[in-house]
Amino acid sequence: GIVYAVGAQTDRRLGIPGEDLDGSRAATEFVGWYNGRPDFADLSFDLSAEEVVVVGNGNVAMDVARILLLPFEALAETDIADHALAVLKHSNVKRVTLLGRRGPAQAAFTNPELREFGKIEDVWVDVDGDDLALDTDSQAAIAEDRTKTRNMATLEGYADDQPSEGDRCVRFMFLTSPAEIVGTKGRVAGVRVERNELVKQGDGSLRPRGTGEMEEIPAGLVLRSVGYRGSPIPGVPFDDRRGVLPNEEGRLVNEGKALPGEYVVGWAKRGPSGVIGTNKSDAAATVVHVLDDLKNGRGLTPSAEPSAPVAVLEERGVRWVDIDGWRRLDAHEVAAGESAGRPRVKVCDVERMLEIVEQS
Repeated sequence: GIVYAVGAQTDRRLGIPGEDLDGSRAATEFVGWYNGRPDFADLSFDLSAEEVVVVGNGNVAMDVARILLLPFEALAETDIADHALAVLKHSNVKRVTLLGRRGPAQAAFTNPELREFGKIEDVWVDVDGDDLALDTDSQAAIAEDRTKTRNMATLEGYADDQPSEGDRCVRFMFLTSPAEIVGTKGRVAGVRVERNELVKQGDGSLRPRGTGEMEEIPAGLVLRSVGYRGSPIPGVPFDDRRGVLPNEEGRLVNEGKALPGEYVVGWAKRGPSGVIGTNKSDAAATVVHVLDDLKNGRGLTPSAEPSAPVAVLEERGVRWVDIDGWRRLDAHEVAAGESAGRPRVKVCDVERMLEIVEQS
């Protein structure tokens, strides 16, 4: 069998003026950079400005804001990539504004990520209580949703809190859309935003509509986190509208028919939603079908001997990694982290990774 676990690799653009100014970046790049993804290790981010705007209300946007506001001492105890740690050590960022085009009841983040801001030393959460007033339809939408009910309670608690003595802040702005990224001498200087109202559609959904009320927020860096989407794989069915591999409970589907022996997990399966725990349970659900199909003879035909893939890779000159090689890399990173009091020190260069993997 084959399991596609390729995720959602590309980001969506805002489609507004100024999006290509220096200092306007995709959150995918920033996340890949500080997580040590080799393809992003050589990127650079200017954190000299005090104000950052993150466009989006999902968990990725939350994680970006958290990394920007965590004290260096806390970051230094994590497995964040060393090259990112060196830049974040000298960061001047003091205020991160999160923009959500719809209201708090429609926000996509989960409660643990929201509550995390209340635990960061010397950081206060700025929430306007007026933004938390829900219309009747939004109230109905969250009535049976435990996550959103908890989110509202947490946000209301933040709105009631007095600002702390810390000089760093995360600001939540709901019902607000970016209209233009403004710049000076080719570089980001701020974001012009428009306030929205929610309008009920014929299908019952609530959509934001601009009110014409404008505001400009200063910013030296803008990170867009308005959704990810998968990329097609040659020869594999792809749902271009949703940006996923079409499937039924993890079994890959082509024109409504399940393909024997082909499966998908994670964001490639259901789109960019949920956190690590969500993906773990999602993968387990797919694996149930894999095992059931193999047991009942619904795998790939003809099936290959275990050594066959290795022979093909070697014939093509591909440097491949098995689980034992991965374990060598894992042990190397963990050992490097022990002396520094960190979970691990990540190796972010592919060639160096392979050197460690191929050690006998």
